[in-house]
Amino acid sequence: MTQDRRAGEDVPAVPARDTPAEPAGSVSESPESTPTAAPKGKLRLPLLLTIAGVLLALDLLTKVLAVANIDPQKPVRIIGDVVTLTLVRNPGAAFSMATAWTWVLTLVAVAVVIGVVRIGRKMRSLWWAIGLGMVLGGALGNLIDRFFRSPGPLRGHVVDFVSVGWWPVFNVADSAIVCGAILLVGLTLFGFEPDGTRATSNARNEDS
Repeated sequence: MTQDRRAGEDVPAVPARDTPAEPAGSVSESPESTPTAAPKGKLRLPLLLTIAGVLLALDLLTKVLAVANIDPQKPVRIIGDVVTLTLVRNPGAAFSMATAWTWVLTLVAVAVVIGVVRIGRKMRSLWWAIGLGMVLGGALGNLIDRFFRSPGPLRGHVVDFVSVGWWPVFNVADSAIVCGAILLVGLTLFGFEPDGTRATSNARNEDS
């Protein structure tokens, strides 16, 4: 057998591949340690407050006009007897419910306003901002009546003036609260979150 390398012959060294050095203090990331993507989109609090302000102004304006121009004893007919403008002083909640709990309803309305504003500070969903803006505007509209109309603070009667068929008499604030609440329930049922993300059925299964 022929000897490939003679004794004492230098064997060429194989150059080692350069391995990129990791920066000091760096930690390799694994799929489990990868952070979850942050919610995208801008904060929607300005939009929420704008919607609430517009609805509040509309509610106050219509109430002032109703008190000044509608005689409680003479309803104004819009569509026969089906749709009329009827001035009513309501001590209860929306659509004349819980009339014996005026001061409790006032405190509930204050809590709703505070809760909506706190949620809205971190909100990124357009539709949630619209829904909560409607609820906030309506709550503020009726809350102002509770504080500043007779018979006194926390016990003030809300001005209602829109009558449609058999439905209880209501106002702009009542409509805003109900429509906003329906929108929020729909968003929740379809998995739309206030932070702008959407919960999928798979995510719900993994959480359960």
